Amino acid sequence: MKNWWKSGDPWIWLTAAAVTVSIVIVAALLILIAARGLGHFWPASIMESQYTEADGRTIRLIGEIYDEETVPAARLRDSGITVEGDWVTRYLLKTGNRDLLGLDFRWILASNLENQNYPKELIVVERREWGNFYGYLKSVKENGKIISDGETAWAELHKRLERALGIQEKIRSIQKSDMGDINYKLERLRLYQRRLELDNELTANKQAEIAENKAELNARFQTLNQKLDELYKTINRDSLTAEVMDGRIVDIPLAKVVHVHRPNAMSLVDKVGFYIMKGGEFVSEEPREANTEGGIFPAIFGTIVMVLLMSIIVTPIGVIAAIYLHEYAKQGVLTTTIRIAVNNLAGVPSIVYGVFGLGFFVYFLGGNIDQIFFPEALPAPTFGSPGLLWASLILALLTVPVVIVSTEEGLSRIPSSIREGSLALGATKAETLWRTVLPMASPAMITGLILAIARAAGEVAPLMLVGVVKLAPSLPVDFQAPFLHLERQFMHLGFHIYDVGFQSPNVEAARPLVYATAFLLVAVIVVLNLAAIWTC
Repeated sequence: MKNWWKSGDPWIWLTAAAVTVSIVIVAALLILIAARGLGHFWPASIMESQYTEADGRTIRLIGEIYDEETVPAARLRDSGITVEGDWVTRYLLKTGNRDLLGLDFRWILASNLENQNYPKELIVVERREWGNFYGYLKSVKENGKIISDGETAWAELHKRLERALGIQEKIRSIQKSDMGDINYKLERLRLYQRRLELDNELTANKQAEIAENKAELNARFQTLNQKLDELYKTINRDSLTAEVMDGRIVDIPLAKVVHVHRPNAMSLVDKVGFYIMKGGEFVSEEPREANTEGGIFPAIFGTIVMVLLMSIIVTPIGVIAAIYLHEYAKQGVLTTTIRIAVNNLAGVPSIVYGVFGLGFFVYFLGGNIDQIFFPEALPAPTFGSPGLLWASLILALLTVPVVIVSTEEGLSRIPSSIREGSLALGATKAETLWRTVLPMASPAMITGLILAIARAAGEVAPLMLVGVVKLAPSLPVDFQAPFLHLERQFMHLGFHIYDVGFQSPNVEAARPLVYATAFLLVAVIVVLNLAAIWTC
């Protein structure tokens, strides 16, 4: 045994065990996040049952069993609920219909449920506002008149909903593309006129030219407005009538409907198709309902663009600094002090970087850039407000110590004999560095970049001060010159998780989206790291 300990084998086994445990924990965490998040898109069955309230009344409940837990009966008795036994099972029921019932979740006792069944006629309506609607389809209306009811209503509803969704897409295209382009050009004209005024170059001819361009753009805008009015009249023509669980009959305009389905009547193939469709919408659509509905494409896009910009900034700075410190700088007190400072920078809280970025980059540097290059836009800031450029710079400063330390470690592992051999063969120091040393140190540089990407993609605190917002009206990249708008604010997956998980007015509805977004953030980091490895 003594010889076995001296041989070092126990430490090898302990190291292997520690690595195995770490891998298992990480895998279990990812599986948990994926199961909780990605399971949200599966079309759950909708239950109808009779429920006995605490006061003895019997009501009809319609909804989706969202969660289940077993709690001590004493806990419920303390709340004034009469129960039997020591432990009680209760369900979290998603009743939807928040506009009618006030809340779309409620806890119910399993023992008080009677006559549970899953009628195939129950419909789920995903709306653009007020969340899901659960009930029975009664009829389809056109301009307030019933055109289909009974057995034919379901087929008619699908046909008219498809039409309404097509019109909704046209409205969205006009508002975001055509009207957005006109508004952008009008703003550019306004800034151009203001700059001419500041430079005392606003002649009568230029003023007339600007007025003519404005009149043409306004005329196009009015034409689009008239087209929008016609589309709104058309889309508001149709509606559906449905019965909710308390017996009320309500009308829902199809203009506010995203999807309608009957989960209890769907086959496995139908459910798989619906699941794929919802997953695709989650990664390609914009958010709705305070970020608790819809997709997260702007957050994915903002995260990727920010990390790419950060990588472009931090990689050359970190690598050049490491090369200078290790290959050219005279090793002494000053160099040692710089290395200590770099190591200390890696331990500075990220929020401190955010405060520094807000004060120096945004207010000082950005404010001076506005004064020099964008005076016509003042007092509205251009670069003097939080935006994509400042967020990328702050994260580059935050992660540059990681790249420096990693690159220096890689350079120090290269034997000096390789450098000496290259110099002996007649190569210059620069040639030795570029053609021999750096290729051998490239794995360390890639490691530093990967660590920087992983940290930057998950940071939230500094970004809240220098560019990230809850909902960004425009992406930082579009088809309008200069195409990449570094001054714009953007959405970020990390901040989206914080906002949905801790700032949402509907916590239960947002909880699965927190898991799904967290899983997607991990996936984005993995993809970015693989891209960094492949390109390097």
